[in-house]
Amino acid sequence: MASMHEGRCEMIQTKTKGWPWAAAAVAVLAAPALANDIELERCDGPMGTVAVVEPQDEYMRTLRRMDLQSPTSLIRMMLQETNCLIVVERGQGMQNMMQERELARSGELRQGSNVGGGQMVTADYILSPEVVLSEGNTGGVGGAVGGLFGGSAGRVLGGVAGSLKFSEAKTTLLMADARTGVQVISAEGNARDSSFTLGALGGSGGVGGALGGYSNTSEGRVIASGFANNVNGIVNQIRANPSLQRDVSGVFGGPTTAGAVFGAGDLLHPKINNVRLLAAPGDESQVVATLARDDGMIYLGEEQDGYLAVESSHGAGWVRKLLVDN
Repeated sequence: MASMHEGRCEMIQTKTKGWPWAAAAVAVLAAPALANDIELERCDGPMGTVAVVEPQDEYMRTLRRMDLQSPTSLIRMMLQETNCLIVVERGQGMQNMMQERELARSGELRQGSNVGGGQMVTADYILSPEVVLSEGNTGGVGGAVGGLFGGSAGRVLGGVAGSLKFSEAKTTLLMADARTGVQVISAEGNARDSSFTLGALGGSGGVGGALGGYSNTSEGRVIASGFANNVNGIVNQIRANPSLQRDVSGVFGGPTTAGAVFGAGDLLHPKINNVRLLAAPGDESQVVATLARDDGMIYLGEEQDGYLAVESSHGAGWVRKLLVDN
């Protein structure tokens, strides 16, 4: 049985026969699945951690011409909605986090605040957004479409086609491995003027509901729908490639204890006298030497079970991390 929607499409196609420039307007009414939202992918559990960086200046200039802000908040919210990747803060909030750590180092925070080194979660991946707009004059088409259909439908379609300041938005998300710097995934696609009707990104209940221009302007909704497709592309590529999936079991494993962070080659000293230098990382290991407070050690960059591998004038071995400082 033909649906009411199918009957409406047939009527539109008949009415627009011979008007090829009206194809975009027909596509809007003939594809309710598109108009009813882009469905973001969902995962049973996250497959890694990701930091979303700000777009390069050239892309930000493009967005500002459309009165749009940086899309990083939008993309973070989309990623969080999928439950496929854990988003770590590397934006403006990072400055506040570092300020808290500086206060802790200066002794200004109250005792037991547990803010310090070695607590931040590592980003497995770095995600960089890009957007390029193909600008064109859509106002004439919008007016013609509105005149063709007339009534409320004509006003809606005229507003759809005539309000956009560009004809197409090409959005891209590039994902690089944070440890190697190698780009491992790219997801790109084109969003055209009919795409802005995607309700999930423009409605108050969607992930973009409180994101200003990305939820309440035609240009913003087009770009948002493009990034939604990019996010889905990123997720599907990670899902299909087990080598890109990371263990995140320790991310939400409870509170971590703040501690000092040392780098390979750092010069360390015992906090007290008679610190044992051990042959292996464990209290029951053989004692190589006993170190005084003025004995220096070079940290070799390896840590195991709360012990650091060091080289000293008394030989190489392991010392308890809690008993040394730089």
